[in-house]
Amino acid sequence: MADENSQNGGQLTPAPKCPICAKPRELKYRPFCSKRCQQVDLGRWLGEVYTIPVTELDDEDGEEPATPPLRRSRDD
Repeated sequence: MADENSQNGGQLTPAPKCPICAKPRELKYRPFCSKRCQQVDLGRWLGEVYTIPVTELDDEDGEEPATPPLRRSRDD
């Protein structure tokens, strides 16, 4: 079995860091270093700090999507 150092030219790769505070990661809280950093990250997702960009696509036939009809209230 090949040694890890031989796969990357003999260079040691730095230990992964916590994406929140850059401290060394703990296996128990992977990829974070602590429960606190896990909670900070979760709070960022729930607070919509992190977003995934989305582009709207045309319909398959190339035409703009039809707008749905307006709903009428029961009073009409």
